[in-house]
Amino acid sequence: MIQELRVRNFLSLKDEIVFCFDASKDNFAEESQIVQLNENTRLLRFAIVYGYNASGKSNLLKCFNFLIRFWRKQPKSQNDPIDINPFKLDVNTSQRHTRFELIFWVGNKKYWYQLELDRKNVYEENLYFYESSRPTMLFERHLENEHSVIRHNASLKVDSIVQKKISSECLKNMSYFVARNKANANIPPIDAAYDWIKSHMMLGIYPDIDLTDYAREICDNYNGVQDYLLNFLKEADFNITNVKLDSEETVISEDMRKMLIQIDSLPQTLKEKVENIKTYKKNRTFFEHTVYNERGEEKYQLVADNGEEESRGTMRAFGLGSALYTAIKANGFMFVDEIETSLHPKLLEKFLFDFLRSTSSSQLIVTTHNDGLLDLVGDLIRSDSVWFTEKKKSGATEIYKLSDFKGVNRLSSIRDAYRNKRFGATMNM
Repeated sequence: MIQELRVRNFLSLKDEIVFCFDASKDNFAEESQIVQLNENTRLLRFAIVYGYNASGKSNLLKCFNFLIRFWRKQPKSQNDPIDINPFKLDVNTSQRHTRFELIFWVGNKKYWYQLELDRKNVYEENLYFYESSRPTMLFERHLENEHSVIRHNASLKVDSIVQKKISSECLKNMSYFVARNKANANIPPIDAAYDWIKSHMMLGIYPDIDLTDYAREICDNYNGVQDYLLNFLKEADFNITNVKLDSEETVISEDMRKMLIQIDSLPQTLKEKVENIKTYKKNRTFFEHTVYNERGEEKYQLVADNGEEESRGTMRAFGLGSALYTAIKANGFMFVDEIETSLHPKLLEKFLFDFLRSTSSSQLIVTTHNDGLLDLVGDLIRSDSVWFTEKKKSGATEIYKLSDFKGVNRLSSIRDAYRNKRFGATMNM
């Protein structure tokens, strides 16, 4: 589980911001919304972020997306730029390093990860874990003469050949974890951390992402998920009574064949196969609709793929429901930007209700403009789960929690207080 993220000089996050899942002493909904890891650590499963346009809500989520992609990406060469953007509304920060720190838990083991970099180089990358109240170094990395220098804790007993292999593979613009994958060895504490990252941290969901293929894959690989998704679909369109998966042989056109062959990154062996293949299997997803008319009950199938015959709201519910199911079952970490996109407010409430009432160690962060959800604080949503972003005159984002304000429990309407600028994070009108 994620406990804390610290970021400095990334997009609009100029000064160090701290975002955390630490729970207050409030015992509301603690059975389902709080995971107690030890006597001193209680972590929230949910966070909701408010703020006006361009205040930095999405940039907070992009921190997690960047880290996930960075941990997985293998550059073609050491000259490939790192996809990092510092704060550019200041002549000084645009030339400074970006820094991330992440505290997370794998089971009952606490880890602390540090990363400092710019578009050309990783200057520092470290991983620690806690066997006591003090952190123990697992690996440390710094840049020296344009090369990555890596040091492991002696107690890990990393073979000198493995040590040399990791160091030689670790380009100055890639993560230690990418280089580590190329070394054939076991480093249990480090492997446990990276295995958790790979299997539990999900890439972000944004308004323009089509989740249809993802949802289909989930349906193919999880038993019982179709019944779960039908609950969401029935909320979006009460006529939907079933989900059916199929595939059909589709002819590869000459234009498609030429386009595939011209892709530089496609291996030559695959290009040769493309030249000889005439058809491919195209997956199809259908929603069964049950209607009642003068002839009685009738069933019809509509194509769900690419929004051909189904509404955007229905497809959004299908995709988000699939991602939610995955997160809950895998105890995953999931984040959704502008979660209200194409969803009716009641359907959005159902989405959150299903997540918050589940028994799981999964975590969810959402950004939204739907201030109606503030009416659910104290009923469904905890006050320490609500965050706000606001842009300062410098153009930098600041971030703070609802529970930081005194007297919140005495407010008759948190939503009205928000609209009346009691917490900031609203447009000046």
